[in-house]
This record gives sequence, C-alpha cells and structure tokens, in this order.
Amino acid sequence: MIRMTNEKKELTPDWDPWDPWYTRVEKGRYELTSVEFTVTQLCNLRCEHCAVGEELVEREGIPIPVEQLIAALEEIDTLQTVSITGGEPVLNPKVVQNTIQPLLKYCKERGIYTQLNSNLTLPLYRYLDWIDDLDVLHISYNYRDEKDFYRMAFKNFGKEINPKVADRLYEQMIDNARELSKRGVFVSAESLLSPFTAKYIEKMHQTVAEMGCKRHEVHPLYPSDFAKNMELLSLDEYREAVWKLLDHRHPDVWILFGTLPFYPCSDRKEDRELWRRLHQEDNVTVRQDPDGRNRLNVNVFTGDVIVTDFGDVPPLGNIHRDRLSDVFERWLNSPVAKEVHCFCKEARCAGPNLLVKNAYYPRWDFQTRQAKIRVDHRESSDLL
Repeated sequence: MIRMTNEKKELTPDWDPWDPWYTRVEKGRYELTSVEFTVTQLCNLRCEHCAVGEELVEREGIPIPVEQLIAALEEIDTLQTVSITGGEPVLNPKVVQNTIQPLLKYCKERGIYTQLNSNLTLPLYRYLDWIDDLDVLHISYNYRDEKDFYRMAFKNFGKEINPKVADRLYEQMIDNARELSKRGVFVSAESLLSPFTAKYIEKMHQTVAEMGCKRHEVHPLYPSDFAKNMELLSLDEYREAVWKLLDHRHPDVWILFGTLPFYPCSDRKEDRELWRRLHQEDNVTVRQDPDGRNRLNVNVFTGDVIVTDFGDVPPLGNIHRDRLSDVFERWLNSPVAKEVHCFCKEARCAGPNLLVKNAYYPRWDFQTRQAKIRVDHRESSDLL
C-alpha cells in the first residue's frame, strides 16, 4: 500500500474530494475513491423524510470486526474519502468505541478525508473524544423551529413523544452545532427541498449560518423508505426555491447543491439559466453524484455492498467474499450504471442521480442528449 500524505488540502468550493468530477476529468473514467459505512441501524429519531427509515431497528445486530473493514480499505489504492452513517452513528457508545474511532484513526493516519452523518442531538461530550479526527460533521436541518422538529423528527416513531423532549433535542442540536463550529469543526448542514422546506429555505439557511456551519448542502427529497410516499416538488417549484435561496444567501456560507434535478442538456431555457448561474456564483458548487461514480456503501452487519445507502438497486457483492474495487468495476459495467453515466466536460455535468432520474426524468435517455451551454470556472457560454 502506497500511503497518501497526511497533509490534506483544505476543503473549499474548489476542492471537494467527495465529488467524482476530479477523477473523471483527470483519469477519463470513474474510480473507487470513496467508501461509506452504515455502522448502525439504531436512531433516536424517526424523521418523516428518512430515506433509510425502514432499515432502522430497536436492537442492534453484531457488527463485522473493524479490522476486517480496515482490511477492505487497505485494498483500495485510490481511496480518498470515508463516510460514516446510520441510523445515528453516535447513539451506541460501543459503535463509537469499537468501529467509529478506529476507522477515524486509520483514515487520519493514511490521509483519508472523513465525514460522519449525525442528527447532533446527543450531549456535547459524546462528540468530543473523536471529533478532532474528523474532517466533516454532516447534520440535517429541515426546520424553522422546535415545533417543526417535533412534527418531522417523530413522525414515524410509533408512540407519543412529549413535545418538551423534542424541544430539548432541538436546542441540543443548535447548541452543539454552534459550539463545535466555534471549536473549528467543519459542520455541514443538509436541507432536503420538499413542498414544506422550499417555502422557508431562506430562513433555514439563515439559521444554518447563525449556527456557524461552514457549508449548507441542498438536495432533493429522496422518495425512498419513510419518504417514498411524500410529495415531491415540481421542477418549477424546485427551480424557484433554488433561485430564491441564491438571491438571499449568506455570502460566507458555502452552498453545495447535490443531486440537482437540472441539467445543461435541458431544452428549457430557464433550466440552462439556473445551471449557468450556479456555476458563476462565488461560494456555490454543484456536486456530481458520488453514488456509483466514486462511492460504494458497506453495511457493517451483513457485509452487503450497495451503490447507495438508499434506493432499489440490490446488493452488488459482499465484503466477506469480494474486493470493493472488483464490486465497483462490476457496477460500472452494469446496464443501470451506463444509463446514468453520461458525461459533458464542457458543461461540467456527469449525469443524474438514479433516484432523481426516475422521479423527474423517467423517459429521458441521458446518453443521447447533448449539453447546450458551456461553463468554465465562473464563466459560461451557449453551445447550441
């Protein structure tokens, strides 16, 4: 194994190692540079929008030893990032001690960027033992206030929760984000655009800025698991919400749009104008979808390897018998991957997320479409 230097570049709008764009442009193909581990299926919330909600359990299974997880990472020469998700990864102290901390230590020694996804509602001390080894603390923020939090976070809990409990958890999340941001932690807050959040996205963005978060990620609502029957925004409504956010954003907060449902090959002028603006604004980026372009997800209980931690694509392999690099190559050669892996360098677009394509563009053949505009680092022009 050739070790990367442990001197990592600062995360900025010009350097986002989770984005598969860099490798695709440099190498002319996708490589496995990112692995995500689902380390728990426990969670203290049951959010209405949770895209893995149906996988949550009341009693944890027996995880694969962390040594085996690290051995799987050792086989990936191209590895750049590791993400840790759940459930709520921090809820079970044994998961933190036996899986999360060893993974973070390994990645830090190897120079690998790390991200942990948390609802951040636990006492602050639960984060302090390992936070210095983490690069990105990713949280969800889809609320105006504690009342929204109570309604959304316990939608699928299955029993009545005292609103005062929700109030305390909401305040804990806000206070933790502020305190950790003050301590220099890179906190990245994600909002899912839905018919509800789109109405208040500017207010949510302001709260994200007030918490000290360095980045605000904006994604579509993914129609999976708990969220599979929730109403989606129309494309017109989605476009309006993005435009509104851009008009009222905090200039010092990096806004990252992920799995954006608009493309430079659109026949609609307003879609192309939005794509153009997103690539001209300072401190704003459009991240190409990592799932299946540079990332695989590993379930640490079953060993199953999938292309994303939510969605309908069945397991591609299992780390008990497969090398992750081999699984990734198998995925790249699959018909489903080829369906969404179009690439337009001149327009800085690597195609759609599979769930987003199926939700918004089920009839489009992306492989036959052509970009109609060119973007190049804050500049753009028409191609057709």
